[in-house]
Amino acid sequence: MRKYEVAYLTHTGDIAELALMAPATPAFEDSFGALGHGAILQTRNGPMAVEDLLPGDDVRLSNGQFDRLLWRGRMTVLPALSGPDRHNMSLTRVTADALGPQRPAPDVVLGPTARLFHKAPGIRMLTGSAAAYIPAQDFVDGSSFIALSPAAPVNVYQLGFAAHQRLSVNGIEIESLHPGTAFALGLRGEMLAQYLSLFPHKQNLSDFGTLQYPRIRLRDLDLLDSR
Repeated sequence: MRKYEVAYLTHTGDIAELALMAPATPAFEDSFGALGHGAILQTRNGPMAVEDLLPGDDVRLSNGQFDRLLWRGRMTVLPALSGPDRHNMSLTRVTADALGPQRPAPDVVLGPTARLFHKAPGIRMLTGSAAAYIPAQDFVDGSSFIALSPAAPVNVYQLGFAAHQRLSVNGIEIESLHPGTAFALGLRGEMLAQYLSLFPHKQNLSDFGTLQYPRIRLRDLDLLDSR
């Protein structure tokens, strides 16, 4: 079990907060661990670090439009959770200009569940879509993408909007909150109810809408390229 902390916008426009203990499993953690402390997003009031954002802030998306932040989730990654008997909870440092000029600028640390927006010819063949979201950890090469095992507890975050969105974080594109398909989430009954309790701005899974782009692994593209 672990503690998940949530700030959300109520139907009256107020900010409310809650903290709940819930399973420390990928299905839950995936919705809380995309952005590291200090990741920068643009708002109508200028650049803000993710830890300073509050529900109600208008956040600039990668398409240049603004959308209202409805939910901000936070969890703490502990050094012990990066051991060999745990699923991979390492952070990923993306070095400046790794994906092109000002992408990112400057370096940015992403959480263990971050997914990058990625375009490649093979994605359409695999999914029928021109682009997909791929875990940042899949790109780790020790140079431009560097795995980090925290030596002390660190907070990581995710941001939720009315729909699945593509965020611009230090100039690179990261997906916002979405539980994925019901099949991929794999939760039912009491576990699903416990999961949904972390998202008071939603009533059920269908309220999250559809995935903006499919999710794949980088190895799926590598296998395609090796044919």
